Amino acid sequence: MKKIYIHTDLEGISGIDKGEMVNVGENGNTDYVIGRLMADVNAAVDGAFLGGADHVTVLDSHGGGGNFDLSLLDKRAENDTKPNKKWWGILDESYYGSFFIGAHGMAGTLCGFLDHTQSSETIYNYSVNGRKMGELGQWAMVCAHYDVPLIMMSGDTAAVNEAAQFFPGIETALVKTGVSRTRARLVPNDIALELIRRAAKKAVEKPERIKPFKPLLPMEVKIEFMRADYCDYRVENNPNIERLDARTARMISQSYQDFHF
Repeated sequence: MKKIYIHTDLEGISGIDKGEMVNVGENGNTDYVIGRLMADVNAAVDGAFLGGADHVTVLDSHGGGGNFDLSLLDKRAENDTKPNKKWWGILDESYYGSFFIGAHGMAGTLCGFLDHTQSSETIYNYSVNGRKMGELGQWAMVCAHYDVPLIMMSGDTAAVNEAAQFFPGIETALVKTGVSRTRARLVPNDIALELIRRAAKKAVEKPERIKPFKPLLPMEVKIEFMRADYCDYRVENNPNIERLDARTARMISQSYQDFHF
């Protein structure tokens, strides 16, 4: 049985070419933005089933959730409500592979549309075993805890290039190209959806999976913060975190689920 788990973000979805379009106003994102998110997710769901998936689970992941319009979600997909209260939801060893829909580049990526790693306000750089990494790598590590590979993603050029460097053999769908951090040049919406559908289909129907992303354990997780007070807050009363300098701290982790502090 081929089960696919779809993780989502918002910055790398199709049809969004200005930074101010994401999380605007007191009421959150506009109907247009949510509609684009659901269209990308549904294209990935459809592609997965076309490729031979038997079951597809989706997770509303941007900002902890609250972005999906479930009335628009493909009825064949299972919406993960995270009954276990874990941020990675019900992902487990039963899944054949994972998709990352709407990915963005890691913090500090040139012309990465809305590039950041978890927090654009507090985190300057994030690395594992000396290798700078972003949210694509973090999600792939969570998947690797369950021996599940990241087999497909969609996003901007920066995210697609990042994925190709970290996960050889991954299927990608490029939906836009950043021209600055807050502006992008879009692939037309209908073409973007077809690219997502094709990449999802191809990822599932491949005769062999790519390997799960497994940095050497125990692994050194190092975070360079924007300011010293952000570092103060993270290391305070936490004996497992070592302060390296004013803005940098590190921890040694024994698990792919324990990579942030």
